[in-house]
Amino acid sequence: MKKECKISLPFYKIAYAVCFVILLSLIRGVYVSREVGIALEPQIALLAAAFCADTYVVEIIAKRSEVWRLYPPKKKLLAIYTRLFLQISFLFLLAAAGYGLFFLFQKPAFSANADYEAAQFFVFLASVLITIAFWGILANTLACIFRNMWFAIGACLLLWILTNASLGVRYLGKWNVFSYTFREINGNGDLSWLCGKVVCIILTVAAFAALPKIMKKSR
Repeated sequence: MKKECKISLPFYKIAYAVCFVILLSLIRGVYVSREVGIALEPQIALLAAAFCADTYVVEIIAKRSEVWRLYPPKKKLLAIYTRLFLQISFLFLLAAAGYGLFFLFQKPAFSANADYEAAQFFVFLASVLITIAFWGILANTLACIFRNMWFAIGACLLLWILTNASLGVRYLGKWNVFSYTFREINGNGDLSWLCGKVVCIILTVAAFAALPKIMKKSR
């Protein structure tokens, strides 16, 4: 675990991820507390794609591919799963901290209902965890298939632009992977945005299940 932690969470990755969230909380303006999750989720998604794209190909980049090929398939698979778990966990904790930073720097208006604020925070945590897992595993899967992290990041960026734009809202609606971001926030109790998160979960599980076969072919 310690070795995988060093590989998947090197200092430079931690540094740029932390700087990204701090800068975002400084420059992205929000006026009320319910806008904080909206400001964070799409940006964290992009960070997750860049952060996790080298999970597998780091062995190629670090010129350890010849040794990596000698590993038993199960050991390689366990290493990738462990790295993804560590990276997703780190980004999740960073997103939670980023939520607090918005209140520290931006000081948005609170609701008078403390229970509402707490529920809003926990809904954000659940949503952003699904978002991080989806974009992180998607980037890793594309990198495994094409053996190129830059292609994976580019493909994720293109998908991010399409789904995070008015085009995605218009044609995908509640099934958009960013349904949480584009949900109705006026407190009308509409939970149709959960459909988009269900789509994320299904696609994430499918990519995760396909990873053993993909890795076998990409050796």
